[in-house]
Amino acid sequence: MLRWITSRWIALMVAVAVVQASPLAIAGDWSRFRGSQGNSLAATDEKLPTEIGPEKHLIWRSELPPGHSSPAIVGNRIFVTGVRGGEKGEDGSVTNRELFTFALDRATGKIQWEAKAPFEKLESIHKIGSHAQSSPCADADVVISFFGSSGLYCYDHSGKQLWTLPMGPFNNDFGAGSSPMIVGDRVILCQDHDLDSFLMAIDKKTGQTIWKTDRSEFPRNYCSPILWDNAGQQQIVIAATLRVVGYDLETGKEAWTVRGISRMVSCSPTVGDDGNLYVAGWAAGGDDNERIGVDPYESVAYRDRDKSGTLEESELQEGPIHQRFSQVDRNKDGKITPAEYEYFRGLFSVGKNLVLSIKPGAKGDATETNVVWRHAKLVPFCASPIYVNGLLYTVKDGGILQCLDAKTGKSLKQLRLEASDSYYASPVSGDGKIYLLDEAGRLTVLAATDTADVLHTADFKEDVYATPAIVDGRVYIRTAKALYCFGLK
Repeated sequence: MLRWITSRWIALMVAVAVVQASPLAIAGDWSRFRGSQGNSLAATDEKLPTEIGPEKHLIWRSELPPGHSSPAIVGNRIFVTGVRGGEKGEDGSVTNRELFTFALDRATGKIQWEAKAPFEKLESIHKIGSHAQSSPCADADVVISFFGSSGLYCYDHSGKQLWTLPMGPFNNDFGAGSSPMIVGDRVILCQDHDLDSFLMAIDKKTGQTIWKTDRSEFPRNYCSPILWDNAGQQQIVIAATLRVVGYDLETGKEAWTVRGISRMVSCSPTVGDDGNLYVAGWAAGGDDNERIGVDPYESVAYRDRDKSGTLEESELQEGPIHQRFSQVDRNKDGKITPAEYEYFRGLFSVGKNLVLSIKPGAKGDATETNVVWRHAKLVPFCASPIYVNGLLYTVKDGGILQCLDAKTGKSLKQLRLEASDSYYASPVSGDGKIYLLDEAGRLTVLAATDTADVLHTADFKEDVYATPAIVDGRVYIRTAKALYCFGLK
């Protein structure tokens, strides 16, 4: 009996020692794009390093194939997607390319497993885009990866494929970019493309569709959905062409809308600790001082040289319609009908670049009843706004940072950063700091105050498109070549 007690005591002490010696005590998760709550705030409150860089406060660096997806972190795993290979032909087509989901060990950064996603045809993407643009999401049971060219894939944490839902390629030459999220036993996915846009809920366990809502009114957009507690109602919020929409989580039916935003939206909404929803949308021609006007179809119909009743790209002169021919030609038949032309002309006429705040209680058309404020200056393009302690921060391409009073929408501070490239990665915050990275890989660390003092800068000298993750005292930054983990040792 004494020997049994002694052996149990020794085993217990060894277990305690192992836990105490562990390089990472796991307490929180960062389960999707912009964190488990979709607000880009640190999941836990540990201290974070300020002066991080390629070699400062570095815990590990793991080489990765390229991809724009942001890391999802659950348990002892980090999940990202990436692309291997790819030869581009003279016609712009890509061959010998493979799409993968990768699982990395959270403590060491070593790749634990990889899973390939097959496809019949790769979709077109933007010249700086990736076929691994959408970020994966995960919970304690599964990881969900989305490749527009191939569809949705569900794996367990050991890499075993549980189900797949084929879809795509989509009618959009910029590719798929919106990311899925898991809500309970449902996977929520929104895809807005030039045709056949939709919002859907899928059973996490089986891959079966629970409901699918038609969004064909909306052309291409890149907002990822967020869950909002709207006066006790759990709703999915999406910002897209000309309006913000809230959908009932259980049925997918539209519950409310706010009208009057940009003609295309790439930012994702965020929710403040005040319960309000914060939305930003920017597209060219939507600023008050830089409006783009388009002549009516009747005034350009004479250019229809073959009298087909439509306009081909060669029949259009230089201008906003010619420049965006592939977007205006929504069905991709190589011709613009009068209806397609006038629809897009209307977007230029009505679309307005804004940051706005929406309070809970929205029902039906809530444009006049629930909008707390609108702010029309320095609206960001891709980098989503972030709410920290009553302040709303935005960063515009060119490195123009703005701090707004979240209660009033009043601008408290404007600052031009040294990192002056485009911003595709959204800012993240923890430990009283805000971390931002521009496309060129230049990092800025700011104080999360109304003065937004610059605390540190660094240059990774690698392109950055993925939004960082912050959890358990670690900052994870993905560049074009690697995933970095930083922390206070």
